Amino acid sequence: LPVFGEYDEPHGHGEVHFTNVRLPLSNVIAGPGRGFEIAQGRLGPGRIHHCMRMLGAAEKSLELAIERGLKRVAFGKPLVNLGGNRERIAECRLAIDQARLLTLQAAWKIDTLGVMSALTDVSAIKVVAPNVLQQVVDFAIQIHGGMGVSHDTMLTAFFNQARSLRLADGPDEVHKGMIARLELMKYGSK
Repeated sequence: LPVFGEYDEPHGHGEVHFTNVRLPLSNVIAGPGRGFEIAQGRLGPGRIHHCMRMLGAAEKSLELAIERGLKRVAFGKPLVNLGGNRERIAECRLAIDQARLLTLQAAWKIDTLGVMSALTDVSAIKVVAPNVLQQVVDFAIQIHGGMGVSHDTMLTAFFNQARSLRLADGPDEVHKGMIARLELMKYGSK
């Protein structure tokens, strides 16, 4: 399926339709209707993997922004010295490092305490990492100007990935709801 008009081969998004498919009961794992339950066991670690990719893309986006900002001159100064760009570079660095630490914490909890102990952390990184990438990519696109929205850089692909991941495996709102529910449960509320 195209995302923002682009196909993300070879890994992108796909759609599969089954018509009149019959499956022998002996081929059904765990029982009919339990597929999502089985998939849930891999969602936490899978989401960590997605977030690590988002962090790598955010690092690359910041690198591209800084390199462009140092080379490109406007009004007699490098772009990094204009319009609050140094502050935005600092904000990007802070956001990336915060997201990285949150991701490491989620991975540590899964490894040491198990998936169920990391539900809040996994939902948190699922919200934070794509949003951080989107923020950093937006800055990088701004520094690059028109070139930033072309296929001359990887920024458009990074933006597509960030925006898509904010929907895949549950949108931000679902994960924020999960975080709130788990937090409220600590106080006896459902």
